Amino acid sequence: MPSLRIYFDKILEGVSPKVERLALTHVERLALVRRHGDFSLAYSTAVQPKLSYFGDGDGYIAFGTKMKHHFALGDPVAAPARRTDMIRRFVEAAGNPWFVQVGAETAHVLAGLGYKVNRLGIDTRLQLPEHDFSGKRNETVRYSERWLLKKGFSFEEDKRTIHLDEIARLSQNWRGDRIVKRWEMGFLNRPFYDQLGSDMRRFVLHGPDGDLVALLDFDPMFADGKVTGYTTAFKRKHVDASPHAEIGLTKFAVDRFREEGISVVTLGLSPLVDVGPSGFAESAFWRNTFQRAYDSPWVNRRRFNLQGQAAFKRRFHGAEEPVYIAFRQGSYIEMLGLLRLVKAI
Repeated sequence: MPSLRIYFDKILEGVSPKVERLALTHVERLALVRRHGDFSLAYSTAVQPKLSYFGDGDGYIAFGTKMKHHFALGDPVAAPARRTDMIRRFVEAAGNPWFVQVGAETAHVLAGLGYKVNRLGIDTRLQLPEHDFSGKRNETVRYSERWLLKKGFSFEEDKRTIHLDEIARLSQNWRGDRIVKRWEMGFLNRPFYDQLGSDMRRFVLHGPDGDLVALLDFDPMFADGKVTGYTTAFKRKHVDASPHAEIGLTKFAVDRFREEGISVVTLGLSPLVDVGPSGFAESAFWRNTFQRAYDSPWVNRRRFNLQGQAAFKRRFHGAEEPVYIAFRQGSYIEMLGLLRLVKAI
């Protein structure tokens, strides 16, 4: 069956609107991200395999293709003054592509082009140094760190000294406890690698016996060649780890970034959270469908723990910024293509 599905995918993709792909090397993409990658997904668009690129030597839109439809990932990686024109040209070339996990500025441009714009969820933003973990509302976060230290756990940043096989074992252990064990989500996420990419950061938690218990990987965000922030890219923890492990490790990492003068940390997308009216022309059908999916016990138990992920990120009391999904038609077959692209089905 998988081979048959791949066969039909190739046929459908062969009849999709022809978009001139930009042949950017990995190094060239990273160079553009260092100039213009000021949003959470920017780094991932440059390093994620199997993406295509539209644009020129001064910027790009990353996109994937499934079931003859094109899906742009995130905002354009380009100078802000050029993004509107790049979006317009991509819409014309790609035959009404979808835009997935975009910010408010891109959503506004697309609304002006006749797109329906729905809320897809939220990205949690910790603005530093103003955001800290003082006060009553952050008492549980502080307690997690104290509990771990009292029990003999230790935090550190991994300066590429931990053996890669130890990281691989932790990741394999983590995979064994997932709702869907055979694969990881795609497109909105990229595959996890034992080794860090350029400019990424990794923080780790060791148990009292010295074993690796949890890790957090962060992607950089940039402005004019300088790292200005980080966004959570990957989390791994042992299936038997305390619930305090991930909370305490996140606090440790954010505190280090604050000490370094980093201006922002984002915790990444919480899908389908607060998908009320977007403020733009939108699809009431998909808004209601998203809300039902978030509330569905079956979805949360059998496909993806949407509610658990949102609850974890809300422990840190950051600013919740809406992210959007935009389309012209919003048909069932287009949504099916997106769900298959992100490997949700």
